Amino acid sequence: MAMIRIKNPRPLYILLLIGALIPGLRFSQIYDHGPRNPFLDETVEEFYHSALSLQESAEKFKLGKLSEAALRKSLDSTRGAYKKAEFILEYLYPAFVEEHINGAPLLHIERSGTPFVVPPEGLQVLDELAYSPQATAEKLQIAILARKLSSESHILASGFLERKLQDHQIVEAMRMELVRIFTLGLTGFDTPGSANAIPEAQYALASMQKCLQQLLNKTDKHQLEAINTLLYAARQFLHQNGDFNTLDRLHFYRSCIQPLYARLYDVQQRLGGNGKTSRITAWNPASRHFFSSRFLDPYFYTELTEKEDSPALHQLGEKLFYDARISRNGKLSCASCHNPRLAFTDGRAKSESSVAGKSVQRNSPTLLNAVYADRYFYDLRAFSLEQQAEHVIFNHAEFNTAYEDIATKLSGDAQYRSLYQQAFGNRHIQREGVSKALASYVLSLSSFNSPFDRYARGESQALPEKAQQGFNLFMGKAACGTCHFAPTFAGLVPPFYTKNESEILGVLESPEEEPELDKDRGRIANAIHSEQAWIYERSFKTSTVRNSELTAPYFHNGAYKTLEQVIDFYDHGGGAGLGLEVKNQTLPADSLKLTPAEKEALIAFMRSLTDTAIAKTPHY
Repeated sequence: MAMIRIKNPRPLYILLLIGALIPGLRFSQIYDHGPRNPFLDETVEEFYHSALSLQESAEKFKLGKLSEAALRKSLDSTRGAYKKAEFILEYLYPAFVEEHINGAPLLHIERSGTPFVVPPEGLQVLDELAYSPQATAEKLQIAILARKLSSESHILASGFLERKLQDHQIVEAMRMELVRIFTLGLTGFDTPGSANAIPEAQYALASMQKCLQQLLNKTDKHQLEAINTLLYAARQFLHQNGDFNTLDRLHFYRSCIQPLYARLYDVQQRLGGNGKTSRITAWNPASRHFFSSRFLDPYFYTELTEKEDSPALHQLGEKLFYDARISRNGKLSCASCHNPRLAFTDGRAKSESSVAGKSVQRNSPTLLNAVYADRYFYDLRAFSLEQQAEHVIFNHAEFNTAYEDIATKLSGDAQYRSLYQQAFGNRHIQREGVSKALASYVLSLSSFNSPFDRYARGESQALPEKAQQGFNLFMGKAACGTCHFAPTFAGLVPPFYTKNESEILGVLESPEEEPELDKDRGRIANAIHSEQAWIYERSFKTSTVRNSELTAPYFHNGAYKTLEQVIDFYDHGGGAGLGLEVKNQTLPADSLKLTPAEKEALIAFMRSLTDTAIAKTPHY
């Protein structure tokens, strides 16, 4: 019997031992907690027993007693059973599920002293292995992973049957599942080998429909009928449009996902939801659209609280942003590298330095929607907006100064003293106030009012057909949406939006010359000891493609002058696809085989994300 490991020990050991010794025992025979949601209990139990069955299939496959086709069928069944329970399990146990049940098939680290590289496990890894041409060669690893999945699913199911949920929490979990289906499921992120994204989305929708039937049958039949109609339409749409590459995801969002998302919010409110969530997430449960400034809470990512923020603080931050006096030489302001007319970039390959004749190490990223991140800079070395500003202020190649010097300079300015008085109730300019003011201004640079956003929200019916095609490619065949997640189209991972991904792409020194890897070491050199692991060599934060029409040149080194060059690089499979040796490249090296017309459509979509509403420079 495999050893059962519980990361957060709970008084379950005896019960888990009984369950491990008698795997066929129904959970209802062990647990008796009074009235529960029978459908959820049965669904979670079904997943556990399906994982047991997969373990048996994997063992037979290892011994040569089962074909690859039969193994895949068993895996598909287990994944289908998981998808039925996904909405509630990932809502309750996101960290456990990510690590053991259905996390991305990527190496990661455990931070305890020296970083320790941990191989991935769970359904996504099994999906990738079982559908690989080398599946037979990986039969031992498949059997090991299936055994682990069985053990961990038992722990998960046992923990679930100790939990009591309120009805409005179950509905909230469904709303988060809609986000997950659209941003992770239908993009193919969740099915790296089988590409079974569409049938798995159908499993999830059908499960939620059955669960809602129990919740609302006695309380709100009118609302239930309306939601049932939408859920049926969503499932029918997926059934009738089952080809992954041609699925019209944008139409599916507008006609099915968004109306369901909004309707379920109304249900959540009626069942006792208060517009807030007990989950640790930046997602705003009171939002009614994915593609709006209300979908995520910007204050989740800052040390500044919403209560502390104010128009006066914003105005103070805006003035500081454009004031070159805050740099030591009096020549650089924040706007020197973040010009609002260039979507708060600077148009240079690498930004201007305070050292004459030099540039800084990397390209200047946009500040539009920059707040929506848990880590900042290309190498992820800063953990908040405030810390990001601090790096710039102290860096000898940038502002090369200190907060005390800034405060001394500003204290002699009557306008600053007045703004400081309005924002903080006193005129004594201090470090904390400068930091909060800059954060207030940057978090206000929200960009969710592009032609695409307005079309997605139903406020406009005008979006060029080519841009619509481009969105569907971006979220489907071209696989852009598996790293640039909607709605920020950056590396902020749905549906909780609490963690940034970094990727190893094998970016070139120049796309116009003989292929040679850029020498920047990226995240491994960010001076964070717990991240000094080989898996972060040449790993960089995944930037947003919003406003990319205005933010050339591209990538951390600014070597790519056009969007066409960027798309060609991805289409070839990054550095590895171009024949270079790239350690642990996270971008698949296979060609996407995009046609010229498809590349044009992708660019049309990215241009539809251009939002110039706040591209105005104030005059002080």
